[in-house]
Amino acid sequence: MALISVVSVLNRPDVDERLVHEAGIALDRALFPLLVMIERLGSIGIVDLAGRAGRDYTTVSRQVARLETLGLVQRRASETDARVRAVTVTPKGKSMTDALDAARERMARKLFAEWSDAEVDTLVSLLQRFATDIEAQASGKGRA
Repeated sequence: MALISVVSVLNRPDVDERLVHEAGIALDRALFPLLVMIERLGSIGIVDLAGRAGRDYTTVSRQVARLETLGLVQRRASETDARVRAVTVTPKGKSMTDALDAARERMARKLFAEWSDAEVDTLVSLLQRFATDIEAQASGKGRA
């Protein structure tokens, strides 16, 4: 139940809007998660990006085209498969994800202001373990 509560809060449009506002950027809230994913994952194909975002390929393709028009990402032939057009973040896009990271950090500091350092460290450690395990399980490499 706790995980559902966390995910439902993180998926709320008003939370995304606050993050974008706190970062001081002008970007549609539907676009910034894709921009962050592209920056974090490096060069990535649209099909893979759509799968990771849980969105339809055609929707993600249109959204990436919008990010490209804004100068935040660029498409190139994949280094590993010439048939695939991979998306990478531009320096302008990286600057925007840096602003989002800084805003996220400021918001987290407020959220955890009354937590001890040990409590924060425990949460981070357990979340990292959970993320690793769930990614492994989703890819078929972990325990069922």
